[in-house]
Amino acid sequence: MNTKSLKRVGGIATAIGVAAVGVGVGTVLAGIARDALRAEVAVDDGPDDLLTAPDSPPRRLPVRSSDGTLLNAEVYGGDDDGDVIVMVHGWTCNSAYWYPQINHLASSEGGRRRVVVYDQRGHGLSERGRRRPTVAMLGQDLDAVLEATVPAGRRAILVGHSMGGMTIMSWADQYREKVGTRVSAVVLVSTAAKAVMENHALVPVDLPAYARPFAPLVSKAITSVPVPIPKTSYGVRFSHYIALGPNARKAHVDFVDEMIGACPPRARAGWGSAMGKLDVTAGLAALSVPTTVVVGTEDRLTPRKHAEQMAEVLRRNGSLRELVVYEGVGHMSSIEAAERFNEMLDELVTEVSRTEQRVS
Repeated sequence: MNTKSLKRVGGIATAIGVAAVGVGVGTVLAGIARDALRAEVAVDDGPDDLLTAPDSPPRRLPVRSSDGTLLNAEVYGGDDDGDVIVMVHGWTCNSAYWYPQINHLASSEGGRRRVVVYDQRGHGLSERGRRRPTVAMLGQDLDAVLEATVPAGRRAILVGHSMGGMTIMSWADQYREKVGTRVSAVVLVSTAAKAVMENHALVPVDLPAYARPFAPLVSKAITSVPVPIPKTSYGVRFSHYIALGPNARKAHVDFVDEMIGACPPRARAGWGSAMGKLDVTAGLAALSVPTTVVVGTEDRLTPRKHAEQMAEVLRRNGSLRELVVYEGVGHMSSIEAAERFNEMLDELVTEVSRTEQRVS
């Protein structure tokens, strides 16, 4: 066979390969779209008052991280002398994710607790910075926020959702000497310590055999390609399918869809790529304070097995306070089950206060 023939055969083989990839990827995407559009429609039972912007505006505090990136931090609530509740949102969200908790904790009903939230870099009002996003960077940003917002002699109750939980574990790994002195308790909400991209439940289980090898490629493309998310009625269905439980309220789905859509594509892709290399198990093991793990049974992004694995590590280390499982709830558990979540936080705050009184 001459050189010209070899090139022709090579070109044909390449075309066949590209076509096979296209068919495989297309089949995976079609399977996700099929399940999303067949899923239950959100329950329209009116607005949720907990999702409204807090009546009292926050005190905004610009925080510079170690590399000079400016982060937007917000302080709510009174000047109580208890532990400061610092809440860390997840991927593609922003500080408004915590409205249901701010509206409770910083109100008279919740004891006017001091609550600190901040926008992860590239999200909300925080700068994206010039460096490529890394999981280590998440922990460094949290340390800067803690130093700026938690007064000397006070400690923080850290609450992290999804990438926010990963942030807390990243921080604990890098600043082990601060875990016991700067933090009194931790809540890890709908999150994972490792292999998050390999263990999600977005891809249908009934794919044809030829399409299954392409599922990781589709997962990477969904999370790491910086394309805008079009605002369509079908888009809301996908947000519901991916992020919330099957019987979620329309008010919750719309709120989440709006928040995800507001995340800049480059930030979404950058952090999606960073989480592809996630392994913060060392930070999980470093959490020596009482730690609560929360998960919904219908969480597709960080399924229940992640929570159970984290709880087992904490149990062995003597740090597990409780494993909380919400039936029928998806990834946005502290929104979908806000009342129950807020009750759990109230109990945790009370326990921490009692412990500190005994120690003093």
